[in-house]
Amino acid sequence: MGTMSTPTAETTPPAPDPVLTSIVPVPAALAARPGEAFRLEPDARLVVADDRADVAVVVANFAAWLRVATGFALTVTGEPPADGDVVVDLDDDGGMGPEDYTLHVDARRIVVAASTAEGVFRGLTTLRLMLPPGAEAASGLPGPWTVPGVDISDGPRFAYRGTMLDVARHFFPVESVLRYIDLVSLYKVNHLHLHLSDDQGWRLMVPARPLLTEVGAPNDVEGGPGGFYSSADYARIVGYASDRFVEIVPEFDSPGHSTAALRAYPELSCDGVAPPLYDHTGISEVSMCADRETTYDLLGDVYDAAAAVPGELIHIGGDEAMGTAHDDFLTFVRRAAAVVTSRGRRVMAWHEAAAAGLPAGSVVQYWGVGQPEAVELAQRAVADGATLVLSPGDHAYLDQKYDESSPYGLVWAGPVSVRDSYDWDPATMIDGVSESAIDGVESALWSETVSTDAAVDYMAFPRLVGIAEIGWSPADARSWDGYRQRIAAQAARWDVLGVSYFHAPEIPWPPA
Repeated sequence: MGTMSTPTAETTPPAPDPVLTSIVPVPAALAARPGEAFRLEPDARLVVADDRADVAVVVANFAAWLRVATGFALTVTGEPPADGDVVVDLDDDGGMGPEDYTLHVDARRIVVAASTAEGVFRGLTTLRLMLPPGAEAASGLPGPWTVPGVDISDGPRFAYRGTMLDVARHFFPVESVLRYIDLVSLYKVNHLHLHLSDDQGWRLMVPARPLLTEVGAPNDVEGGPGGFYSSADYARIVGYASDRFVEIVPEFDSPGHSTAALRAYPELSCDGVAPPLYDHTGISEVSMCADRETTYDLLGDVYDAAAAVPGELIHIGGDEAMGTAHDDFLTFVRRAAAVVTSRGRRVMAWHEAAAAGLPAGSVVQYWGVGQPEAVELAQRAVADGATLVLSPGDHAYLDQKYDESSPYGLVWAGPVSVRDSYDWDPATMIDGVSESAIDGVESALWSETVSTDAAVDYMAFPRLVGIAEIGWSPADARSWDGYRQRIAAQAARWDVLGVSYFHAPEIPWPPA
């Protein structure tokens, strides 16, 4: 169980590097250039010598964002660079990974170098964090717009840095999801796992199965109106995320957590009887029937709807199937996984599903808190050729209270303080599992007690950012003292962005 640090316990950390404090996650390598700050002037240009369309989109989007607060023209050009320009350099010599970048800032110019559009995006995102917080403003400000001199060489520790948003217990409309994508992509999160179905609601339109949303969508955990995403809504979310190099991972939990689906299509249950409405917290003991072909026909239609837009993974759930006999569970998981792979997608599943023996190349999400059976399933997954994404409940579950006074949240794995969410290492989480078998990490925000953007902000920030740093930054570059300073430095930016973050007592927030 996590313990809340006291504000008096850590009041004199080492003096932080003033450049480093603005950047989260901490870069792999950084050297400040004292006295060489760059000042963005009204005639500054963004110079891109390469004519690659994907890079042009990234640079154009960055310029459009920066114009809002500065009021500068910020022309994007392929002309030779001059003093005062921001330069994007495409380095195609093969020495950089797809997300790697370098960032050089001196008094004359800024240079971002990468080998891919994604790497350019990561470098420009770091530059965004180094600009004054006022750059996030929705209207023009006078500046000045200065960036401290620096040399950064950076790239991710893990390929998968995710966060999960539960839109099934409480539904969040499209604009809320897009806002969340904007916020998490600022901290180099590259997967948003959407929990699209549960006992309380079904949230994605499936054209071949209209009753899923007609019957399963109009409610939530408090008996509210619920809601769902149309095919066009979902395509918009996926496209918006893709522009920010975030992959949407759709989850349809099964065979348990399926009351909404069984109410819509009772023939999916073994007795053919629709269960009653489930509009409260907790977990039902209903189950999709493993022995009925109708079950896998429906899953095929659901996965087809998910696969109608770009993506790599489909999450089949597989957790807490308390109403499913063990042998039936194994049958169900194997067949559901086969339906996913037949659609050309990779399987993702909670660690319980590893008992069935998932296809090689699957991704198993560990949410345990060190229970021997959970650890053994994670180990089995790796032995069977799967990789792991780690979401330990006592570190990465954002629905857990910070402390007993938190207005939202649960406590089954918590409380989880800001330090609890940061002080762990994926490489030592599962005995016998090497770092090479770990794809990355994912924070998870279940929404039983969370129904507004402000509540999401409160539970996610700052804890989500620490987990994102665990996924991106080298282990030896991270420290609690450095991290708490860098989180404190985000406060001014979050204030401009309207983020209702939790003022954790462990963090030395600036005076109000």
